[in-house]
Amino acid sequence: MMKVMVVEDEEQIRTILGKMIERNEGFKVVSSCGNFAAAISDFIALRPEIVFMDIDLGGESGLECAKAITEVDPKVKIIFATAHSEYMANAFEIYAFDYLVKPFDMARIRKTLERISALSGPAADDGKMKPVRDDKLIIRGKEEINFVDISDIIMIERTDGVTRIVTGADTFLTAQSLSALEEKLDPKVFMRCHKSYIIRTDAIRKLEVYGRWTYVVKLKGTAETALMTSGKYEEIRQKWQ
Repeated sequence: MMKVMVVEDEEQIRTILGKMIERNEGFKVVSSCGNFAAAISDFIALRPEIVFMDIDLGGESGLECAKAITEVDPKVKIIFATAHSEYMANAFEIYAFDYLVKPFDMARIRKTLERISALSGPAADDGKMKPVRDDKLIIRGKEEINFVDISDIIMIERTDGVTRIVTGADTFLTAQSLSALEEKLDPKVFMRCHKSYIIRTDAIRKLEVYGRWTYVVKLKGTAETALMTSGKYEEIRQKWQ
């Protein structure tokens, strides 16, 4: 049974949407709330796998609420359910799983939930937790979708709520968290060297001391630099010594 949360400021719509969701076998609405604070509180307490999120929560931003939720759990599937189709590009920048426009259609909701079931079923998971890895990352921006070759990535930085993916030729911006991206990368090739950085280990050119417990990482193929903690340096030292 997959747990679902509905975040919608209009109580009648919350009730209708919740009933439509629970008509689909295998899905249970565990929370139905109408504002930002309640959504974050319930999400932390109940940890639903799926969140149906309105864009406008009575003057509060559903987009910002979704960002906060994905910071708690990057694997959660966010489905924006709203009357505001003009926010679609912004929604997919948060890596939304789907975008439903009011009035809701039962067949459309069923199709979305069936896609989630297919991704979560036995064919997708044999019982072991497996990170999703492929040769490309899909990076959704406000006006475009980029397909980034993982083999081209040199470093990834999280700063001021934005994630920068740096290759030798380009820099791509996304709202996805470092944790979400880290799951898609091979740990034999990439390292979370600092809370704000992931680097390609074979791109390390030089380390420079930066304070007592931190190093500046100079990388091949880019003028960009990253930070590395002394603990991560010790991991690399033992591995390569």
